[in-house]
Amino acid sequence: MTDPSPRVMYGGDYNPEQWPAAIWDEDVRLMKLARVSTVTLAVFAWAQLEPEPGRYDFAWLDDVLDRMHRGGIRVILATATASPPAWLAHRYPESLPVSIDGVRLAFGSRQQFSPSSAAYRHHAMRLVTELAARYAQHPSLVGWHVGNEYGNHVTRSYDPESAEAFRGWLQDRYGSIESLNAAWGTTFWSQTYQSFAEVGVPSAAPMIRNPTQVLDFDRFSSDALLDLYRAEAEIIRSYAGDRADTPITTNFMGFFKDVDYWSWAPHVDVVSDDLYPDPADPRSHVLSAAARDLMRSLGGGRPWLLMEQATSAVNWRPPNVPLADGRHRLNSLQAVARGADAVLHFQWRQSAAGAEKFHSAMLPHAGEDTRVHRGVRALGAELSELGDLVGEGVSSNVALCFDWDSWRAIEQDGTPVRVDYLDTVLRFYEGFLRRGVTVDFIHPEADSTGYSLVVAPATHVLSDDAARALAEVPGRGDTLVVTYLSGVVDERLHIHLGGYLGGDGPLRSALGVRVEEFAPAADGSPFTLTGDLAGRSDFWQELIRTEDPRVEVVASFADGFADGSPAVTVNRRSGQGAAWYVGTRPSTALMDDLVAAWLDDAGIEAPLAESIAGVETVVRGGRRLIANHTPDVVTVVVSGHRIDLPGYGAEWICVAPEDQTHTIGS
Repeated sequence: MTDPSPRVMYGGDYNPEQWPAAIWDEDVRLMKLARVSTVTLAVFAWAQLEPEPGRYDFAWLDDVLDRMHRGGIRVILATATASPPAWLAHRYPESLPVSIDGVRLAFGSRQQFSPSSAAYRHHAMRLVTELAARYAQHPSLVGWHVGNEYGNHVTRSYDPESAEAFRGWLQDRYGSIESLNAAWGTTFWSQTYQSFAEVGVPSAAPMIRNPTQVLDFDRFSSDALLDLYRAEAEIIRSYAGDRADTPITTNFMGFFKDVDYWSWAPHVDVVSDDLYPDPADPRSHVLSAAARDLMRSLGGGRPWLLMEQATSAVNWRPPNVPLADGRHRLNSLQAVARGADAVLHFQWRQSAAGAEKFHSAMLPHAGEDTRVHRGVRALGAELSELGDLVGEGVSSNVALCFDWDSWRAIEQDGTPVRVDYLDTVLRFYEGFLRRGVTVDFIHPEADSTGYSLVVAPATHVLSDDAARALAEVPGRGDTLVVTYLSGVVDERLHIHLGGYLGGDGPLRSALGVRVEEFAPAADGSPFTLTGDLAGRSDFWQELIRTEDPRVEVVASFADGFADGSPAVTVNRRSGQGAAWYVGTRPSTALMDDLVAAWLDDAGIEAPLAESIAGVETVVRGGRRLIANHTPDVVTVVVSGHRIDLPGYGAEWICVAPEDQTHTIGS
């Protein structure tokens, strides 16, 4: 975001339309006391901005923007299109989304629009045009917030307009109905189409739908939402004038399955994210750390914005547990340490009515003399001292592949077992987190040059480009790790014949093994592994055959269906790097041993000499954050420093310049 001073942006959504104007000056006074620098306005204000079609009321927003400017508070202005007004649903009921079961959803919540609705698009773009023309040059404006959490509530709509748009998308993708039939494998179950007019959306059906049709509809639905975002952004840019550097963004949602952020990221000027770690989950810091790293990676290593988080409890979990003392600060510092240049919240003042009235805010129902607001002020003061980190990158020599196609495909019906793709990825991520090793995420097809270690967990969908990119890692002398359920299908979801791992291709050759058969555990019982890396695993076995005499079997199954089969292998070719294959889900202890072996192969020294659960450390700029995500006191030795951290405590230490190395693209 455009920022005249090097400080971490601090604040959150401000919804003055929920409150009488007499409160607005008090809000500005309290914001300044809390060191709030930035607010996001008008996220859900469409009905107030356009109470009737074509009749606009901007007087109240003019007033608020001017008050913010006088108070020295900068504004990220939203386009308000995330929550259409009642008149749109009433006059254009066809704009409402349709569920997979054919039910037309009703007005009364938010995001009640079909992404392919012509009526929604017309009125949304007309509102954005009015906003951009009026406010593009406002002196308080530092950024634009398009829509809000695209796809959070309605990712796919199965209405007639969406079906027509899907057919157009398919024609662009495949060119001919013959190519579509080949890609979808429609000879199975007599599903062959004679024309695109016969193709529909994958609504509810008697049994398993065509897997490629389902995946293509997932892809189309993500693209349809992206098209809405890009249309709004294009209008805003057309009115930018000499403010063309004012960035445009929309808020991502961490690891969100329904929207492929790799395809979205090139179209936002700065990546922003909403994240609400669950205080009831003792591993929530793993998900949040990974999500921060994902946001930084989506932006090519550039700083990103934490657009929303909570100061305490949310309102949509069963139950809504409050954040204990220290955890709001801890979550915020974790984001900054992993690349965020902003710490923003939903919302400034806690709502008195509506669906989210029990969602915490910076200023709670009980007012300023409260635990939450005192923490808000203390955090604002602390963040104001971290201006030296603004614009700085984060170092990493380890890349972890993350792929939305694999996520969607591996969790479809009709697969060998119900696999939680995200949990699989996070298990490997956490192994590095426990050693204080920072990880970047990359797409499997990306150029990973510059990373000493590349890990590809459950890369189920493997294109030819991805196979080549991964095989190049050991070929250039670096270390590659590939795990179970990788290279099973291509981007059409056709099986790689001949032994999985991409079939008879470069990845299988690099690994020196082939996978003959899957064997998911029937009852969740653990497996015993013997060999140099003996230990325990669970959930998954494979019948693995070595194909290269140089392959070393470092662990074998000692029981279960795959008894005697290799479980973990490594192929070290002369003059090349190491290519590891892991054919099971390692226990925590075995994962720690594997991570240590991979780091050793890659020549990477871990900041933490031993694995410590619940503790993380990461370097940004000239500072290292050491954070304790447990309620207990822990002693940490890192980079020669011995630190006693209280429960939910965090501390910064200075680091030497040599610790500030590789970032994405360097």
